[in-house]
Amino acid sequence: MAVLGCSGSIGTQTLDVCRQHADKLDVVAISVFNSTEFAAKAAREFGVSHVAVANAAHRDDAALEGLPKGCSLGFGEDAVTALAQLPEVDCVVNALVGAAGIGAGYAALKAGKVLAYANKESIVVGGDLLMPLVRPGQLIPVDSEHSAIYQCLVGERGADVHCIWLTCSGGPFYGRTRQELAGVRAADALAHPTWNMGAKITIDSASLMNKGLEVIEAHHLFDVPIDSVRVVVQRQSRIHSMVEFADGVVKAQLGPSDMRIPIQYALSYPERWETPSPRVAYDQEPPVTFGEADEKTFGCLALAKRAGRVGGTLPCVMNAANEVANEAFRHDRCGFLDIERVVAQVMDASEVLPVESLDQLAEVDARARAAAREALAKVVR
Repeated sequence: MAVLGCSGSIGTQTLDVCRQHADKLDVVAISVFNSTEFAAKAAREFGVSHVAVANAAHRDDAALEGLPKGCSLGFGEDAVTALAQLPEVDCVVNALVGAAGIGAGYAALKAGKVLAYANKESIVVGGDLLMPLVRPGQLIPVDSEHSAIYQCLVGERGADVHCIWLTCSGGPFYGRTRQELAGVRAADALAHPTWNMGAKITIDSASLMNKGLEVIEAHHLFDVPIDSVRVVVQRQSRIHSMVEFADGVVKAQLGPSDMRIPIQYALSYPERWETPSPRVAYDQEPPVTFGEADEKTFGCLALAKRAGRVGGTLPCVMNAANEVANEAFRHDRCGFLDIERVVAQVMDASEVLPVESLDQLAEVDARARAAAREALAKVVR
């Protein structure tokens, strides 16, 4: 296995699964962005043979002297991508954050590796390029919702799918008005009610942009129209998603709110291994409830759906603008509702073209980021 982004939320939980199933999983390669001390410690624990540090500014970190003897070390995004192509790697876990993960995912698929991925942005941005490369059983989603859908579809015919019910916790601001959202701060948004995630994804969850990205992701993964992916709020995060079939039957996947379970499923597929999480006593659980996702209050969800319907390079534009605005909000350089405003402004001003290559997407991404920064410079705080 190669674990890309091993020091992040998904990466550390992936290593925990590997720790619990050391007889089945052999970690031979890892990458980090900045966390060289973590990389050295993990490399020693798992006997890793290859390490890549995406941020080359950490080339001289003393922590890297603690790597195992004979362990190869590379720097920069190309070094991370190279790990996905190593001949001894069978499975690549892509836990990189943001559009930066698309190159590694593309390389893994081209090299014929099994890709267990939590990097939804790469599918959102480059699904038109990635999905034609996928063979049956080669791409296994790690996102809890898409893992749930994947499991519900095992043994089913795609032609029988009526719609997908993509569940949503609603985030920390569920039920608030736009007036109330105008005054929230990053610390408020980072208080997710059920899931332990990285900062970027947690902010996206608060704005419902994360759910919008997941709608586009499901559209590509399961070959269904955008409007056949319906978002439903499920506050208890017990039902991780559902599939409704032509005959009215609905299959749902339930389980603990523990990301190690979908991670483990992606690594064990088509087998199921012993659970890494305490089991749920369903006879003692509170009632499961459903609610409507409010696209008028949380406009990022509507923007993502629009980008998915239009297709082409617009999802790339939308994702790039969101990443810039999300980071600005986390650092108190804009308000919560400014995320939506900036994304909408950049989308409205962008030309939409068919997706042709990774180089083209990189150019579109760069232009959208520049436009988002320009829009943020005009935000009054």
